[in-house]
This record gives sequence, C-alpha cells and structure tokens, in this order.
Amino acid sequence: MDMKDIPDWVLALEKEDIEFIKKFVINSGSLKEVAKLYDVSYPTVRLKLDRLIEKIKLSVEAENGDFIQFVKQLVIDDRIELEEAKLIIEKYKHEKGQA
Repeated sequence: MDMKDIPDWVLALEKEDIEFIKKFVINSGSLKEVAKLYDVSYPTVRLKLDRLIEKIKLSVEAENGDFIQFVKQLVIDDRIELEEAKLIIEKYKHEKGQA
C-alpha cells in the first residue's frame, strides 16, 4: 500500500492510537483483554476507545467539510450551478455513508 492510499484520518492518529487499535484488533475487539494488557479497568479502556472514535469522526468530518466547502465555493464563483452542487454533495454524502 502506498502512502497516498492511506486515509487522512489514519495519518491524523498518534502513534499511541495506532498501537491501541493494533492491540484491539489482535485481541478480537475484546476490551476486557485490552484492559488486561494495559493493566487498567474496563471503563478506562472503554473511555479510550470512545475518545479514539470521536477523534476519527472529527477527522473524517473535517475531510468531508473541505470537499463540501470546495463545491460550495464553485457555486459562489459561478463555476457550477447550485442544483449541480446539491447533486454532487448529496452523491458524495451518500457514498460516504452520511445520507
């Protein structure tokens, strides 16, 4: 896999986040097992996972926001029509699973 193929949300993660995800996957998604590895309680690991999920969501939203903002700017600059922009944004959101 080339660097260009790695999603931006992955690149936005800290090394510690990647290590957590690796341990989570290796342990078949068992938060109990990950808690044992880190020698912390289940709620602590759950909180870590919840924060990681939010971090990823924010990163994805920022990526989506950049594209949508670009399409809106095309309308403002009279480069495309509003109805076309709406269709593009709707299709984009649908493909990203946001619609």
